Amino acid sequence: MKRLPFALYIAAVFIFFYLPIFVLIVYSFNNAQYSLLWHGFSTRWYHELFADHDLWVAVMHSLTLGVFAATSAMIIGSLAAISLYRYDFRGRQFLYGLIFILILSPDIVMGISLLILFSLVNVALGFWSLLLAHITFCIPFVVVTVYSRIVSFDEYIFEAAKDLGATDMIIFNRVILPLLWPALLASWLLSFTLSVDDVIISYFVAGPDFEILPLKIYSMVRTGVKPEINALCAVTFGITLTLVLISQLLLRKKQ
Repeated sequence: MKRLPFALYIAAVFIFFYLPIFVLIVYSFNNAQYSLLWHGFSTRWYHELFADHDLWVAVMHSLTLGVFAATSAMIIGSLAAISLYRYDFRGRQFLYGLIFILILSPDIVMGISLLILFSLVNVALGFWSLLLAHITFCIPFVVVTVYSRIVSFDEYIFEAAKDLGATDMIIFNRVILPLLWPALLASWLLSFTLSVDDVIISYFVAGPDFEILPLKIYSMVRTGVKPEINALCAVTFGITLTLVLISQLLLRKKQ
């Protein structure tokens, strides 16, 4: 009986999170375009979803942008985190503090500032402006993720490698990278998720010739939430759930 209030609290939290997703999936099969009343089961919205060429172009643009942004941010952020840990230079703590400021700064501030910067340096709004913007706001998350992993290392490992005659490049390739790969993978996935999910910053730096999925969905819901959008969200949620289940099964087999 003492654990009952805690169990009810946990159940309420899960219902609060997952009930809207369940309602969204149910209404993706509703045979009505704008009505919130149930008009019968239908899969017509999934057929229209897979037949919408413009929507799938936006999906491919988002995936391409996410892969390039996540990979670039992972490389740059990892090198920055390793430099902050391995080398002592003037302003190191100040630079590390600036990284947290970038994480905490509002997206609208970063979006406007990047738009002003691109206007000053004459960068055309489109793929390259989106790529540079996504790399910029993903780098701080990569630095924090990788740095939190690398500070847990035994610092004597690097000294032992130097005693054995290893150069900095050998230490980086054979000691640091094998120990950092979980953090690198986590930072890449986090950066990819942030890139695919971003709306506010992308709204300011996107051009008319390169449309991405978040902005496409935003433009579609401005006239009302169509069941086609519900179907798209249901497919996205199903893919995410499948990947999570596969990862859990792989981890269980590994253990």
